[in-house]
Amino acid sequence: STAVMEAFPVLKYFHLTGGAQTYMEQENDWDRDLLLDPAWEKQQRKTFTAWCNSHLRKAGTQIENIEEDFRDGLKLMLLLEVISGERLPKPERGKMRVHKINNVNKALDFIASKGVKLVSIGAEEIVDGNAKMTLGMIWTIILRFAIQDISVEETSAKEGLLLWCQRKTAPYKNVNVQNFHISWKDGLAFNALIHRHRPDLIDYDSLRKDDPVTNLNNAFEVAEKHLDIPKMLDAEDIVNTARPDEKAIMTYVSSFYHAFSGAQKAETAANRICKVLAVNQENEQMMEDYEKLASDLLEWIRRTIPWLENRTQEKTVNDMQAKQEDFRDYRCVHKPPKVQEKCQLEISFNTLQTKLRLSNRPAFMPSEGRMVSDINGAWHTLEGAEKGYEEWILSEIRRLERLEHLAEKFHQKAAIHESWTDGKETMLTQKDYETSTLSEVKALLRKHEAFESDLAAHQDRVEQIAAIAQELNELDYYDSASVNTRCQKICDQWDVLGALTQSRKESLERTEKQLESIDELYLEYAKRAAPFNNWMEGAMEDLQDMFIVHNIEEIQGLITAHEQFKSTLSEANKEREAIQSIQAEVQKIAQSNGIKLSGANPYTTITPESIDNKWEKAMAMVPLRDNALQEELNRQNSNDTLRAKFATQANTVGAYIQDKMEEIGRISIEMNGTLEDQLTSLKEYQKNIMSYMPEINKLESFHQLIQEALIFDNQYTSYTMEHLRVGWEQLLTTIARTINEVENQILTRDAKGISQEQLYEYRASFNHFDKKRSGQMVSDDFRALLISTGNSLGDGEFSRIMGIVDPNGSGAVTFQAFIDFMSTETTDTDTADQVIASFKILAADKNYITAEELRRELPPDQAEYCIARMAPYTGHDAVPGALDYMSFSTALYGESDL
Repeated sequence: STAVMEAFPVLKYFHLTGGAQTYMEQENDWDRDLLLDPAWEKQQRKTFTAWCNSHLRKAGTQIENIEEDFRDGLKLMLLLEVISGERLPKPERGKMRVHKINNVNKALDFIASKGVKLVSIGAEEIVDGNAKMTLGMIWTIILRFAIQDISVEETSAKEGLLLWCQRKTAPYKNVNVQNFHISWKDGLAFNALIHRHRPDLIDYDSLRKDDPVTNLNNAFEVAEKHLDIPKMLDAEDIVNTARPDEKAIMTYVSSFYHAFSGAQKAETAANRICKVLAVNQENEQMMEDYEKLASDLLEWIRRTIPWLENRTQEKTVNDMQAKQEDFRDYRCVHKPPKVQEKCQLEISFNTLQTKLRLSNRPAFMPSEGRMVSDINGAWHTLEGAEKGYEEWILSEIRRLERLEHLAEKFHQKAAIHESWTDGKETMLTQKDYETSTLSEVKALLRKHEAFESDLAAHQDRVEQIAAIAQELNELDYYDSASVNTRCQKICDQWDVLGALTQSRKESLERTEKQLESIDELYLEYAKRAAPFNNWMEGAMEDLQDMFIVHNIEEIQGLITAHEQFKSTLSEANKEREAIQSIQAEVQKIAQSNGIKLSGANPYTTITPESIDNKWEKAMAMVPLRDNALQEELNRQNSNDTLRAKFATQANTVGAYIQDKMEEIGRISIEMNGTLEDQLTSLKEYQKNIMSYMPEINKLESFHQLIQEALIFDNQYTSYTMEHLRVGWEQLLTTIARTINEVENQILTRDAKGISQEQLYEYRASFNHFDKKRSGQMVSDDFRALLISTGNSLGDGEFSRIMGIVDPNGSGAVTFQAFIDFMSTETTDTDTADQVIASFKILAADKNYITAEELRRELPPDQAEYCIARMAPYTGHDAVPGALDYMSFSTALYGESDL
């Protein structure tokens, strides 16, 4: 309080500036306690005297009484010269009070020149031998020259010294350093400090916590004898005091710190190496992860492409549809995770390159064949094979459908023809005319003419059978061999029938000259019945003909043809009635003339009953054909509905993808708020886009229905499923890349120390010169951007910068490359020289280091990391087990196989 300060001016000894300020904030508590405990003053007097003598002896002198021996200012000036290494003004040798005051003032002025501001203390108090003022002044000197510059992990002075003690004594049992008084009473902390740095001087395990005097004396004697640290306190004074004096302990401990300063440098060097190794280990892990992911993805692509390129033809439509189902599984189940892996691979590669740039490491070059461009190339090949595979499957299904239809048609016509030819060879080779009457011969001749007419009528069917067989061969029908065999048999038989027919005709014509007339009515019946019968057979064959169509127009064409056929039935029925009237006329003439008919028409096997039966069958087939055509028309209408559904959904999805692609393009250029806000917004935007996935799945379900219905065209939309799949994947990849760009900007900002305002300024400048709003700019625009930021550029300097921001010479500069450049020049990064210097400290200035030294100074995992990667040292001064830390350090920053 103010009252206490006024009552005890000694509390206002001095005011420190700079790094010592922290200690002076605690000074009032110390002085107040000092007034209450004379034991502390005794400890300070002894400690400060020993500390001063440890420096004065270097000048060949010492003090006995701290407040008496500094009164003339001479030894005080000498002490300051020794501890600072600087020369003070020449002292006055007179013994008068004014000479002493002048000398002390010179010392105080020198202290003030070192940034220490002394308040309420003057030369008169020192000259007069004021003990408290003198002790306060010496403590100020100790703070400034022995403690203030101590720094551990960016702390300083008392906190730094305390942290150093805690670090060094942490492994020792019964030692817990929390302050500079009670924690040191049992003496174990002093012994632990010595043992940590010089284990050969202390048998720590033999010390007991319940024997503090022995412990303290052991540490003080060893320090004085082996470490050149004078004994500054008595063990009994410390043990018999409830709370040892903090300043005395700090002064004593600071002597240990300076005695082991070389070890402290080693610790600092070890920390630097640990930091560098940690970064390198993390980068190596990322490289291994990238290599594995790239290898797995390439291996999957390598296995998949041959499957997609396999064009082995199947025998049936069902087999090809099974392949189509496998392809759907690939598109919907197997490929989407690989799309995600490919996107993640690009993101990991970009993040790794950013980290390597930020830690001043060379860029990561994946092993041969595993570059991002290699992945993209393989992926492009995969998608090319994928598109061709789907088209091939559809074309194969069409081909097999056509083949199955043709094969069934072939066998149907062949069966009809074979049924017709059955027994014809036997008929044509019989010799019945040799024993027949004239009328019978004439009948046989007419019958043969009717057969010839029938044979000619069947010529068309035989040609159709041969044409279908030829088409099956051209379309590579799997059972072409049996088709060809059957076709050849039909053709060979047809040739035999032709030859036999000609032979029988010649025989009948030779006989005809000897025979009389024949019943013209039978002949007329036979001539008209045969083509009509053949027409009916053809009509029934057409009415049973299978058909396959792909759209409404085709089925409507068949329906039109069928209606045209039905329009001819009236005339056909008239012909049937005319033929039947001939037979009726025969019966009428026979009845009128009392002629007894011998049996069937001798000129034909076609009876009136068979004509009527076939006519009834043909008429029964007409409505069946009507129903079949109507069912197919309904199916085509249903297919058209499916086309419309797919087109509506495809047009909606296509417009959505286009809008979102344009929107993300604008977002990536016009980002506002902090990078964290942008990242949150982008992830929310990504989440919103992913919520659209049900619409994509809905479209996929429509597409599957389209394919199952074997619909191959769609006039209602210009979008294909493949086009929309690629667009959707590009949209997901674009938003993921944009998110990764912002994450890398955050990483760059945090690592480079770029403020949010600077990032705003960089983004605004970049967007201004990004004329095309493409996220990158040409070199001329980039040069204008640099000039606008205050850079004065010559051609050589600009070429150097372009080599940094565009190492591949693409002629385009991205925003990420721009901010990397803007922050690189001023960033403090570790270098190979710094790491080599750190290893040299750990190696005690040797050109090599041993595994034992690495394990002693580094954490276990990082020590083993170095040992496994360092090559043996081969210099002239090498010893067994020596390791080459110089080449290892250089390899961290240059090309290596790590």
